[in-house]
Amino acid sequence: MGRSNELQGLETLPELLNRSIVVYRDAEALRYFDRAESAWKSLTYGETGALVEQWRRAFAALGLERASRVAILMPNGPDHVAADQSALANGLVPVPLHAIDTPGASAYIAEDSRASVLVTNKRQRWEQLRDAGQPLEHLRFVVLTDEENEDVEENGVRIYGRRAWLALGEADRELPAAPRPDDLAGIIYTSGTTGRPKGVMLTHANIVANVKATLECVSPKTGDVFLSFLPLSHTFERTAGYYLALATGCVIAYNRSVLLLAEDLKTVKPDVIISVPRVYERIHARVEDKLRKASGLQRRLFEAAVATGWRDFCRKNGLPLEPGSALVDALVRAFVLPRVRETLLAQFGGRLRIAISGGAALGPKIARTFCGLGLPVIQGYGMTETSPIIAGNCLTENQPDTVGRPFCNVEVRLGEGDEIQVRGPSVMKGYWNREDATRDAFTPDGWLKTGDVGSFTDRGLLKIRGRIKEIIVTSTGEKIPPADLENAIESDPLFAQAYVVGENRPYLGLIAVLNPTEWKPLAESLGLDPEDPAALAAPAAKTTILKRAKAAAAGFPNYALPRATVLTLEPWTIENGLLTPTLKLKRGPLSERFRDEIAALYATHG
Repeated sequence: MGRSNELQGLETLPELLNRSIVVYRDAEALRYFDRAESAWKSLTYGETGALVEQWRRAFAALGLERASRVAILMPNGPDHVAADQSALANGLVPVPLHAIDTPGASAYIAEDSRASVLVTNKRQRWEQLRDAGQPLEHLRFVVLTDEENEDVEENGVRIYGRRAWLALGEADRELPAAPRPDDLAGIIYTSGTTGRPKGVMLTHANIVANVKATLECVSPKTGDVFLSFLPLSHTFERTAGYYLALATGCVIAYNRSVLLLAEDLKTVKPDVIISVPRVYERIHARVEDKLRKASGLQRRLFEAAVATGWRDFCRKNGLPLEPGSALVDALVRAFVLPRVRETLLAQFGGRLRIAISGGAALGPKIARTFCGLGLPVIQGYGMTETSPIIAGNCLTENQPDTVGRPFCNVEVRLGEGDEIQVRGPSVMKGYWNREDATRDAFTPDGWLKTGDVGSFTDRGLLKIRGRIKEIIVTSTGEKIPPADLENAIESDPLFAQAYVVGENRPYLGLIAVLNPTEWKPLAESLGLDPEDPAALAAPAAKTTILKRAKAAAAGFPNYALPRATVLTLEPWTIENGLLTPTLKLKRGPLSERFRDEIAALYATHG
């Protein structure tokens, strides 16, 4: 049983925070790195409440209409919390922008949501957004939290620096009425692997219902430290790593930057992290790299520790057992497993108890290693439109090849083509100003269509089989979920990124971004110059790399393995338009970028 009973009767996000301010007033709430003083600092729950109150008064001074939109383009941290919570408490609607997105995408969201206020940290960010080609007709105020002395008007937009903004909150004025459960608590724009993003309208009731249901599945202890590094524009982080953490008296420590994540894990020593698979993959790749440089005996001991730990994990969770010797397991369990486990946990700071993964599937090899070595990564499943979590594993029932049981307050059924369809209190109100899209998102009898293909195990656990729109159907009629295959290929550290093609083609092709540090020794071993771009097209390189890809995806049927490849060293990023802000492949733009190479690939191998 989780801790949701503590939140009984609470129906809005400000109510969750206000309860914690009373119950945990002097306890640490937020921890952040002060770059000016080069030191970690903290705010208690009481101090956080006072900061939110000051921001509430500043917002009230603007005289905004109820439900006006407030675009927030900020890194994770206390100012983001203050902007979000004060807007919510005043009956305004936060619109979180992706802090790592392009200015054009952010400007589109600000314009589409008709935001009246933009809160950001730097003048440069505001200027890039302003100059991105959107009219921003509804924008009236800009708040720049890192600029102290701004207080000017530019082309009808009032711009406040921190000092002038907080000074607005010094006047004693009546604050707006609290929000109601059915009021909007956010318009969260989906990252959009194809086309323009859509604004998902989530109410206070939606998000609070999901917080309570999550607590029935994963229950942190009061005082647990969360390390926050996913952007707060990501609904997964927003609900599970922010609203839930503050509702239960936990500490949110903010990562200084993704580049410093490995260091911050060791400094902050979190009890809980909310992550996407890529972070676990990177740590696993570091472990693999060390193993390649280790002695044969060290590698065998590591493999034995994983195998023994995995069998123990399988017994605990009712999974099929791999063959093994009870005597060998006993010896490994006594003398080897504790040391190997300690080495892995040290990568996460040594105290990590709850590691949650969502957003995409975790590769089987990575799940086996982490779960076997005492870090049982908990996979969940959801989407922005469901606030976001639909189902999840838990510490007492964890089957990594599934996404666990549907939440207690969520109904899940399999519709046409085994599409996962959902109904419950956490399902969105609809898409902002997109009546047709809203209508298309639901079945005639009111169930949300996820677009994912699923099945249930005989124990009632949900499995994700792929995306309806992302299933590749070859010209021979075979159906392959590309994301699963790409994840498997990327488990080999040679492959930084993988993109599988083959729709209406006789076989699959692989477009791969290689890891330069892995490519260099491989090229040299083949007698190729790793600095020469032509080496990537050499037959010897392609043949060898295809073998590596097939070995990494050995669990797939033969028809689901790539037979031809295009290689590159240029990464796909948000900035070059090939990744979404949640680091998913943009398949349409990738297909266009590599159109000629793909055509040549099939012409050559057809």
